[in-house]
Amino acid sequence: MFDVIIVGGGAAGFYAGIHIAEKASHLKIAIFERGKSVLSKVKVSGGGRCNVTHGEFSPRDLCTNYPRGERELLGPFHNYAPMDVMAFFEERGVPLKIEEDGRVFPQSDSSQSIIDCLVGEAERLGVKILRNSSVKHFQKKDGEWQVTTMNKHYQAKKLLLATGSNTKIWQQLQTLGHTIVTPVPSLFTFNINDDRINGIQGISTNVSAEIPPKKIFASNKVDLNLKSAKKEEPVLQSEGPLLITHWGLSGPAILKLSAWGANILNGYNYVFRVIINWTPEYTTASMEGLLRKIKEVEPKKTVLRTHAVELPRRLWAKLVHAAHIKKEEKWADLTKEKLQNLAKQLTASSFKVDGKSTFKEEFVTAGGVDLKEIDFRTFESKIIPNLYFAGEIINVDAITGGFNFQNAWTGAYLAAQAIASSE
Repeated sequence: MFDVIIVGGGAAGFYAGIHIAEKASHLKIAIFERGKSVLSKVKVSGGGRCNVTHGEFSPRDLCTNYPRGERELLGPFHNYAPMDVMAFFEERGVPLKIEEDGRVFPQSDSSQSIIDCLVGEAERLGVKILRNSSVKHFQKKDGEWQVTTMNKHYQAKKLLLATGSNTKIWQQLQTLGHTIVTPVPSLFTFNINDDRINGIQGISTNVSAEIPPKKIFASNKVDLNLKSAKKEEPVLQSEGPLLITHWGLSGPAILKLSAWGANILNGYNYVFRVIINWTPEYTTASMEGLLRKIKEVEPKKTVLRTHAVELPRRLWAKLVHAAHIKKEEKWADLTKEKLQNLAKQLTASSFKVDGKSTFKEEFVTAGGVDLKEIDFRTFESKIIPNLYFAGEIINVDAITGGFNFQNAWTGAYLAAQAIASSE
């Protein structure tokens, strides 16, 4: 018999267990983990460095990084924000650093620092960690929770689910009366086979990117740094670094598109077009004007060898070739049509996307427990008393940069405070 059972031995599960135990040391708490190791997602996060959170300390600005959950998380982030998470780890001997792009990592650059801290704190506080304990069933019986693993039954007064994108747990919640928003992938890269990017993998450059809708709407572009669209099938837009890979396009600009467009792109079956402006400070018209000036000033120079714009050389060569400009062709020889072709390649390269790839190991799912059925003051179910949620199990997800972990820490902390205060 436990007072609190936490299902899921990830970031949210451990964080909740630690905070419950700190506030109410008399409670018997258990974390059930289906695998043999805990905190596996923490281990691989940030390329093995663990992107703990993001150095965005304004709750309102922090919320704008969540395609799903932006409105609901505002109150929670006022109560528990990145600075609180940073203080938690630093007070426990894990110094952190904020990098130039705002991402927060342990100074050790090793996720093991975070894992050791969480496991060590849980064990110190007497939280029981049950590995290889996959939960098969949970139900209310005589006012208490009965949780069943492979061959054992456990009882608890309160149940906290921190199981991430676990389909079987979602199915059980549905049978208990919860609405589950259909899960779809988020944070993925685009599979593209195109001569313009083949053979130049590893190149990274700042771009603006957009995905036009398959049903065209007038003037409904959305700035992905601000908020998601309210209209059906908007033009999805983002800016930032883009990385050319063996399989297509990746990097923050692409990952933002995949997060904000998660449901739309799923509806397209991941076959669509993405438009890349390699020179985001220019429009097609202003780029054409620039190229005409270069033609006047440098008529005898070959186009290929001219450093016309701030682009990696190999990418410039690919785009020049795509504009049907020959290797030794000079600026003076360019027709109006070729100038226009080059301007378009530089500012509006259209690529066919045919499928997606997981972004490293940081797979994120959009979907989960309907946000209308959660009390965001406590992260308790509005449908079933003494049932709490934390992390990716609810219909909240974010762009890359430590924001998904912040949702986990905040939800776990507020659920823990509510659970501990009610006992």
